[in-house]
Amino acid sequence: MSAEAVARVRGFFESISPETVRHIDEVYAPDAWFKDPFNEVRGVEPIRRIFEHMFEQVERPRFVVREVVAEGSSAFLTWDFLFRSRRLGEGEQVIRGASHLRFGADGRVNYHRDYWDVAEELYEKIPFLGGLMRAVKRRAAR
Repeated sequence: MSAEAVARVRGFFESISPETVRHIDEVYAPDAWFKDPFNEVRGVEPIRRIFEHMFEQVERPRFVVREVVAEGSSAFLTWDFLFRSRRLGEGEQVIRGASHLRFGADGRVNYHRDYWDVAEELYEKIPFLGGLMRAVKRRAAR
């Protein structure tokens, strides 16, 4: 894997838009595997649909890549996902997470696994459900 491949992926996420998502096949291999807390798919078209759906669900989504660690054919990115959502109230929301990526010989991603805490980063921010999630967390900590 080259530094160029990592830079291409980082650039894709940091400049993500409906237009760049149309060209996702420049970043992901045709048979790429993708998993996050809500999805597990194989293939560039299902991955494209996940990112298209993101633009339907939230306003002004963007990623800020905080750190990149790369070795061999793998890279690990930590990121902040920022967006606005009428469901979560006023102001910009943030989800902090990380992605483990593996690259094929052609420099495109063929494995993408996201790691982030759905309860802390999303559910706790939803009215009523957030209070319930925090109560469960406190009870489990005893």
